Amino acid sequence: MSNTSKNFLQSSIGKKLVMGLTGLFLISFLVVHCFLNAFIFFNDGGLMFNVGAMFMAKNPLIRAMEYVLFIGLIWHMVQALILTIENNKARPINYAYHNGSANSKWYSRSMGILGTLLLLFLIVHLAHFWVKSRFTGLPGEDANGNENLYAVMQQVFAIWWVVVIYVTGCISLAYHLLHGFPSAFQTMGWNHPKYNPLILKVGTAFSIIVPLIFALMPIAMFAGWVK
Repeated sequence: MSNTSKNFLQSSIGKKLVMGLTGLFLISFLVVHCFLNAFIFFNDGGLMFNVGAMFMAKNPLIRAMEYVLFIGLIWHMVQALILTIENNKARPINYAYHNGSANSKWYSRSMGILGTLLLLFLIVHLAHFWVKSRFTGLPGEDANGNENLYAVMQQVFAIWWVVVIYVTGCISLAYHLLHGFPSAFQTMGWNHPKYNPLILKVGTAFSIIVPLIFALMPIAMFAGWVK
């Protein structure tokens, strides 16, 4: 990497650009993850879901992208932390009175807290599913002979407080996306007065629909709506 490129990435604009790029990459991952996980709503005993899970676990391209995903996620978090520290240093003395709600939503000012909650949720989620599907093994096979990750979902989401953790994580994700989705487009320079209202509407819809689908999964399994 040249000194010019290195200096750019270390600049405030460069850090924000990395945040935008990694944010958009993570958003695209959410779409794929949500689509495949929603197979549980076929209500076929998890047969379709296990097909999707096996595809994610065995496909070499997907396995390679997992490492890219982790790198992107870590880079996103590190850049967010650095930018927060730099912003705080740039304003070492608090105003005598500061009405933050006048210029921004509360979730826009709370991205650090929301990001921390998402990180804790992600650790729990990986321990429940990713570690088992990749390393420790799954409990048997389904009727089609596929690895039965669906059975793990049934075990995990039979516990009420685990369901509460997952729903709380989905709520945090929704508010994180409400700010992050349009901000990523703005950071990339993909904003224009003509298209900004559409980006905002799409971002709001995405921020509600995707986390809602994720939240409905543990709720539906705990309530017995899918079996």
